[in-house]
Amino acid sequence: MAKTTATADSKAMPINIGIEETKRQEIAEGLSRLLADTYTLYLKTHNFHWNVTGPMFQTLHLMFEEQYNELALAVDQVAERIRALGFPAPGTYKEFAQLSSIDEEEGVPSAEEMIRQLVAGQEAVVRTARSVFPVVDEVQDEPTADLLTQRMQVHEKTAWMLRSLLAQ
Repeated sequence: MAKTTATADSKAMPINIGIEETKRQEIAEGLSRLLADTYTLYLKTHNFHWNVTGPMFQTLHLMFEEQYNELALAVDQVAERIRALGFPAPGTYKEFAQLSSIDEEEGVPSAEEMIRQLVAGQEAVVRTARSVFPVVDEVQDEPTADLLTQRMQVHEKTAWMLRSLLAQ
């Protein structure tokens, strides 16, 4: 994995929140992966919103819009937590591509395949969020734990709702 978070800004006032810099950096790096996954899922969901067709068009078009709007707010929350820990948040497509576990879609899949890909993307974000917990728990970083828990709840529920559209 490419390391995109730089060290804390040494010119700024030192951060003394009870978590040593190396642990804050480790958390920021995990959150950077979460940010990349969230942004990639946002982009994929927005793409599918624009390009969905078929008998479920209206339902999916509106559902995807709700989802990408929620994701747009989420990327800001994750990026701001990285900044609060004293590190720059990744913010380029290049960085997101290096950090994300979610593949971008080339072309326009069927509506059913869109749903399948979004379920997989939602679950990928949950796995990434869950992977940050060990260091967060170790240093008792409750604000980050709270953010991760909230994100996992949203993504697990969204995956369930999308998955239910595929039930026979």
